[in-house]
Amino acid sequence: MERSSRKIAITAMMFLILLVSVTGNIVNAETIPEWVKNNALWFGQGLISETEFLNAIKFLIENEVLVIEDSERKFFRDTDATVIIPNGNSDIANVGFYLPLNLEIPVGVTVTWVNDDSVQHNIQSQDDSGKVTDIFNSPPLNTGDRFEYTFDKEGVYKYHCSWHPWRVGLITVN
Repeated sequence: MERSSRKIAITAMMFLILLVSVTGNIVNAETIPEWVKNNALWFGQGLISETEFLNAIKFLIENEVLVIEDSERKFFRDTDATVIIPNGNSDIANVGFYLPLNLEIPVGVTVTWVNDDSVQHNIQSQDDSGKVTDIFNSPPLNTGDRFEYTFDKEGVYKYHCSWHPWRVGLITVN
């Protein structure tokens, strides 16, 4: 029961963080449609799949219930971007995912991963089946260490930490 409650809390927190980061505004409970709250609850309880939950988020974006403003995207017109490995990222039960979890950038941008966690991490590129590829692979990153890679080709690049393989991220290059 405790594990189920934790999953619900984590799901709800992730959804609210998504709402705040996408809209750039403070969100109060009254502005979130009831069916969205139910989807988050059902996902947390394991009653609907991740795909169904993500399709609900996609619906909100496509129907401009959640609006991604151009000012949010200006950062990615620069020549570099940053992904933070937050403190607590190594704990499987923690919500410390990569920040951002899915980075969308144009061709030619250099991405810098920064380890803000208290333990070592590495960044390993993966193919669609989850196998490590040689596109980019960092050495062990201690707290405060950085790793950079310049994306010169369009595509979707998956990555993870080989020591904490439940932590996966995505770079989409347009």
